[in-house]
Amino acid sequence: MTTALATSPHSIDDLADLVDGVRAAVAVHAGWAETAQLVAEQLRAHLPSPDVLTAEQRLGSPDDYVAHTLHVEPDGSFSIIAVVWRPGQTTRIHDHVTWCAFGVIQGVEHEDLFDAELNPIGHNENHVGDVDGFAPPGDIHRVHNTGETTAISIHVYGTDLTRIGSSARRYYN
Repeated sequence: MTTALATSPHSIDDLADLVDGVRAAVAVHAGWAETAQLVAEQLRAHLPSPDVLTAEQRLGSPDDYVAHTLHVEPDGSFSIIAVVWRPGQTTRIHDHVTWCAFGVIQGVEHEDLFDAELNPIGHNENHVGDVDGFAPPGDIHRVHNTGETTAISIHVYGTDLTRIGSSARRYYN
């Protein structure tokens, strides 16, 4: 995965309500699972359009999916990331270092879910407007774009990803 800092002129204005909503959700100081759901509610209410990225950023990369940092809270309590997936691009099976909420803003993302023994336990087809949240444990999954067009999703993680480099805690074979 490639990571880049978003420079869209729309980012600040388009994200202001989302950032404020996530701040309020995080300020509740709930457990991770509840925080993920509170943040998902805010993401659902304030899901930005693909225009939160520049036209060039929305193209993605032929090499791998690309993550664009849209916002990092100054105290490190959360990050907002846009992930751009070209057709066929996929993550490895992984889990996370913290809670996450995500919403699809373009295309369709396929998600495969696994139990702790890596047995498949389900899958989701996430379409534009679909939003969900999750927290460890029980967050083992793989995401991929099985469609024929580029997919884009917004992810909110409960940490400063620019500091730690990745939302993944572990990768599985």
